[in-house]
Amino acid sequence: MSSKRRILFLTAQIPYPPEQGAAIRNYHLLTNTATRYDVSLLSFVEPGTANLEPLQAICSRVQTVPAPQRTRAQRLKTLLTSRAPDMAQRLAADPYAQALRQLLAQERYDIVQVGGIEMGTYGLMLKDWPEADALALVFDDFNAEYLLQQRAFATDVRHLRRWPQAAYSFIQWRRLRRFERQICQEADAVLTVSEADARAIRRLAPDLEPLAIPNGVDTQSYRIDLPDSLPLRHPNLVFTGKMDYRPNVDAMLWFHRQVWPQIRRQVPDVHLYIVGKGPSPTIQRMGDDPAITVTGHVPDILPYFGGADVYIVPMRVGGGTRLKVLEALATGLPMVSTRLGAEGIDLEDGQHALLADTPAEFAQAAVRLLGDAALRQRLGQQARDLAVQRYDWRSIVPPLFSLYDRL
Repeated sequence: MSSKRRILFLTAQIPYPPEQGAAIRNYHLLTNTATRYDVSLLSFVEPGTANLEPLQAICSRVQTVPAPQRTRAQRLKTLLTSRAPDMAQRLAADPYAQALRQLLAQERYDIVQVGGIEMGTYGLMLKDWPEADALALVFDDFNAEYLLQQRAFATDVRHLRRWPQAAYSFIQWRRLRRFERQICQEADAVLTVSEADARAIRRLAPDLEPLAIPNGVDTQSYRIDLPDSLPLRHPNLVFTGKMDYRPNVDAMLWFHRQVWPQIRRQVPDVHLYIVGKGPSPTIQRMGDDPAITVTGHVPDILPYFGGADVYIVPMRVGGGTRLKVLEALATGLPMVSTRLGAEGIDLEDGQHALLADTPAEFAQAAVRLLGDAALRQRLGQQARDLAVQRYDWRSIVPPLFSLYDRL
């Protein structure tokens, strides 16, 4: 048996390929942690989607459980009959709990790391199992989730047509605040993706001392010399993200309705690319405009970074540290973002990107970048320098090791 300390990661989806959000974070935490510790993985998986070989190459053990499918009716029932937040119930499944308990009975682990609020239920279970008595529990809180719902409520309640969404967010905000506090207090250590999120978690319980392990970027893959290999139409604006994710949908609705017309009046031949899988029907309809391309899923995001003139991040809700922003920085893309979109990243307005929060400011910043090649080049190079110096995964993960060694 290995003399290394043994860490079991619990994840909501297989962290390969590392194409979005939690999968990117989990993959890089796993691969970097495996350089020093003996790591294993127990993950949910969607049918027919798993490629386990890259993970088996770095993990001592990889085990999967089919992800449960919850219907809208089931979600409505739990909304009405349970005090737990929807996210805490989304992946609650007896087969996963049984697999986890059996694994702990068969293997000796020093640490179990729970990735994200959706997996928090299993972290709480550990406290009641004798098999887990000697384990240290690390909870990696990808976002201060209660804060996301609080912000969503504050955004939606201002619009009469969105009051149903506001009511849902209000309920989930209150429930998440209670649940998130509970899992954070039960854990032996809490990780966040930014100091801003750490402060939000401390507001739940002042005695908590979360450790901020920022999201990062693979600066060897996301590099400044990517070719325009597709090629894209120019001049262009590019947005990337999972396009059925509520904050991304909200961002593009706001941009399309309030910012895009102002840009088109000043740059009539500009083209907008909305890149990402699962576009909602509203997003799909944007593609009816010949000046807008809605790609859906693409096998490789890098050609769109290589062909982008200006990258946009018009986020108005959400939280955490946005991996899309780090990827754009590493690729040396000139970027326009709201301040919320750049939250958690130490970039400076006018130094690494242009920040704008109103429709007029956002449109003006985008038009300015489209028309000024020298500014695009300067911002892009300084953005790349920031990503390499501060946000490369290889420099982000090692501070986590001292935490593991103390537990």
